[in-house]
Amino acid sequence: MLWRKEHGIPEGFETLRKSRPLVSIGATKPLDEQPLASDFFHGVDGLCGVHTSHQHLAPPETWKHLFESLSSSTLPATAFENPPNSLGHTLFTPSQHPAHLEILRLLDSNPPNTILIVVIGPLADLALAASIAPKTLMRAKSIVIMGGAVSGPGNITPLAEFNVYADPVAAARIFALTSPDPSSTMPLYSLGNLSPTTLLPYPPKEELALERLQVLLFSLDLAQQHVIRRDEFEAKVEPQIKNGSPLAEWTSAFMSIIFKNLEMYQPGQSQSDISCYMPDPLCAWYVITNGTAFGEWKLARDEDIRIETSGQWARGACFVDCRGRPKRDGLEDLEGDEGGWLSTATGNRIHRCIATPGVGALASFLLNTIFGAD
Repeated sequence: MLWRKEHGIPEGFETLRKSRPLVSIGATKPLDEQPLASDFFHGVDGLCGVHTSHQHLAPPETWKHLFESLSSSTLPATAFENPPNSLGHTLFTPSQHPAHLEILRLLDSNPPNTILIVVIGPLADLALAASIAPKTLMRAKSIVIMGGAVSGPGNITPLAEFNVYADPVAAARIFALTSPDPSSTMPLYSLGNLSPTTLLPYPPKEELALERLQVLLFSLDLAQQHVIRRDEFEAKVEPQIKNGSPLAEWTSAFMSIIFKNLEMYQPGQSQSDISCYMPDPLCAWYVITNGTAFGEWKLARDEDIRIETSGQWARGACFVDCRGRPKRDGLEDLEGDEGGWLSTATGNRIHRCIATPGVGALASFLLNTIFGAD
C-alpha cells in the first residue's frame, strides 16, 4: 500500500483498511491422525518457499509471538464467548483462541444468516466447531467449500481431491449436517485412534428438527476448467515488477515455481501455454460476484454427495447414486437399499456449483482485482 501511495496509484484494499481481518491458528492435524502435506508441490510454507527466497518481503519472525498464549483445542466450549485480544498489529487482529472456537464466537455474536464461511483447505476446524455446537455452526448463511471430485477424476488419487482426502472424516461430518438425519451419513470410526468419543456426537434428528447446514461445494472437476496461463500472468505482473511493485515481485516469486512444477503434468505444451487451474480463487470469485450483474452462476441443489472415509483405495472419494432409481418418501429402511440412498429421509443435501459466468473470465477478473485494470 505504501508503494502504491508513493507511485500515485490508488491504495486499494479498502476492506482491509476498514476492518482488519481476524487471524487464528487452525488445527495442525486431521481428525483421523493421518497427516498429509503438499510440500512436494507447494513447499513447506505453502508458497513454494517464498519466505526463504524473498526474506525482504517476509514478515519478521516476531509474528509468532502474537499467538504464543494460544490455548490448545481442549479449551472449554465457553471459551468462544470471549472476544479476541487485539495486540495492535496494523494489518490484522491476532486471536489467542483456536480457529474452531473463533468460528463459533463470531457466529454466536452475530445475527443468523449473516456470516458466510469460505473453506479452501481440509475441514478439521469446521468439524471441531460442529462437534462442540452444531446449532451454532448452522447459524452460518452458507459454508462455501472448495473440495471433492464429483464428476471427474481426483488429483491426489484417481478418485479423491486433496482437501477431502487430507481429512475425509471431517468432510463427512460436515456434509452430514446437511442431512435430515445426520446419523445416516456419519463416518465409521475405524481409522487410527479415532473413536466415537473423540468428538461429541450430533444431537438426534428430532432435536435438530428442520435445521440444516447450508453447504455449497465447488468441486475439482469444475475448478479444472478455470485456468490462468503463464503468458497472461507474466504479461500482467512483469511491467509492475519493473516499476518496483512488492506485491508483483512477491506473487511472481511463487507463481513462477508453480508454473515450473506444472510442466511435468502438461508435457508437449509450450512454455507460455502452461496453465494453472484456480480452485481457491473460484470460491472467492463466487462470493464477490454472486448476485451482481457480473454473470450467472448455476447450482445443482440438494445432491446426496457422500464421503468415503475408510476405503483402502477410495479414501476421500465423493460418491453419488447414479442408478437413476426413484426415491421413496418417509421410509428410512427400504429392502434392497443399503445405505439409505433411495429414501428422502436420509442422505446428504449438498448444493454444488455446476456453471460459472465463464471459464475464461476468472483469470482476468483475478489479475485485475489484485493488480488493477489496465
